[in-house]
Amino acid sequence: MSGQQPAPGYPARRGLSVVVAGGGTAGHIEPALALADAVRRLRPDARITALGTERGLENRLVPARGYPLELVPPVPMPRKPSAELLKMPGKVWDSVRKTKDVLERVEADVVVGFGGYVSLPAYLAARGKTPIVVHEANARAGMANKVGARFAERILAATPDSGLAGARPIGIPLRESITGLDRAALRMQARQFFGLHPHAPTILVFGGSQGAQTLNTAFSGAAQALGRAGIGVLHAHGPKNTLAVQQVPGAPIYNAVPYLERMDLAYAAADLVVCRSGAMTVAEVSAVGLPAVFVPLPHGNGEQALNAQPVVSAGGALLVSDEDMTPDKVINEILPLGRDPQRLQMMSRATLGTGHREADQVLARIVLEVAGQ
Repeated sequence: MSGQQPAPGYPARRGLSVVVAGGGTAGHIEPALALADAVRRLRPDARITALGTERGLENRLVPARGYPLELVPPVPMPRKPSAELLKMPGKVWDSVRKTKDVLERVEADVVVGFGGYVSLPAYLAARGKTPIVVHEANARAGMANKVGARFAERILAATPDSGLAGARPIGIPLRESITGLDRAALRMQARQFFGLHPHAPTILVFGGSQGAQTLNTAFSGAAQALGRAGIGVLHAHGPKNTLAVQQVPGAPIYNAVPYLERMDLAYAAADLVVCRSGAMTVAEVSAVGLPAVFVPLPHGNGEQALNAQPVVSAGGALLVSDEDMTPDKVINEILPLGRDPQRLQMMSRATLGTGHREADQVLARIVLEVAGQ
């Protein structure tokens, strides 16, 4: 829409307008916000609007980062034929119509989609009118991005084999608080922040924004063994879950919390992380050089195991299946790893070698180019 006269009733244009579509989960929202931050650093006058749905995490994350959020109806893509599939055309049309209204109102110069429920209507609303940039974070592309890639000016991906033809691999855009993180310099501050032992080997455990019951059961069952071995734990169990852990007297603390607001400090406090392997998590762990044990979500199309594979192949992480993650696995394999500083140091170097710290800047420059800026 760049260069066009403003529509009747709209004010004169106020500079570059970028719309990001990545609602639903943190894995879609965080890359969109990292891009928004990078665009703002390059073009402080840029107007950036995020698309989302009324139920997604974007309702909390986007306003907290200082960006306006426009809500449109979600368009879930059924994985299999079902009665819901028959309702899709009407739902799609309603969402596309409302998304078009947003694009016109903010005078969008470019739409950048990151997959998820809100990206499909964004791609269809922008088709033929506003340039589209697609970024795929997962090792296996989702349905929305497969559709969007058909109309896109540029297609980017986190990995070389995402399944999107012509995609350029650039990694995943990450927050500056992650890409610029100096774990060693923040270690003491981070441990004090979470009430952890200042010097004990420390394991960070989390299962995404909602937690993971498998990790909760495995680590709570091994808590006393970890304490007796002198290992501290910072464990985010999920806001809807509870975790009963018996502390070992005199041992480093096992700090169980519902949610981690300061992931930068959580990474800085840890010597080892045990977590799911969503694309965003793998990218952040790699960027900060934290040795990992990845436990892929057992559902979906297997993309979490694929996300983890480059780091595992490089020697920076171990891969444990969900069914194998038990208290015995923690005691017999993860506990000894947590007490092996030389191996952890080697894994850290390998992990750093797989990271992409510049992805936000690379994508921002591409977006400006597509927008004609």
